[in-house]
Amino acid sequence: MTILETERLRLRTMAYDDVDNLLRIFADPLAMQYYPRTRGRDEVMSWIERTQGHYRDYGIGMWIVQSRDSEEFYGQCGIIPQVVHDDIEWEIGYALIRKFWHQGFAIEAALACRDLGFGQRHASHLISIVNPSNLPSIRVAMKNGMTRRELTAWRGYQVAIYQITKDQWVGRV
Repeated sequence: MTILETERLRLRTMAYDDVDNLLRIFADPLAMQYYPRTRGRDEVMSWIERTQGHYRDYGIGMWIVQSRDSEEFYGQCGIIPQVVHDDIEWEIGYALIRKFWHQGFAIEAALACRDLGFGQRHASHLISIVNPSNLPSIRVAMKNGMTRRELTAWRGYQVAIYQITKDQWVGRV
């Protein structure tokens, strides 16, 4: 099911038949260099199951990013709940297969998710949790209007949390 469309992209719900395409991200050591490790098929299947649970429980989650014209798989982007300092916050996450890096697809998808988060989901703020060494993801967060809120420990790792508030978003549009 299509959730969002942009000029070049379609974001749709994730299904079990997306596993092979998702493995092109999760099993790629370079794509996963800022994560603790790569993932195998069973873990990707669990990821899809967890994502479908987010759709059911929250009405949002990570979505498949594909070409609007050809439906070619590019990656995933969406809004997911994360626990930060014992509070649930809404994170815009994104990951693309390498073939589509540096073409503006991550920011295009992230901007659409930001606008959905504020416009339809009425979030008070949105975050992106980024490895402090992941400069491409930091650039996406910043182009999405986010600024660094803090450097903190999260799930046993040092991360940078970038944030945009609804008031900041209203001032940008």
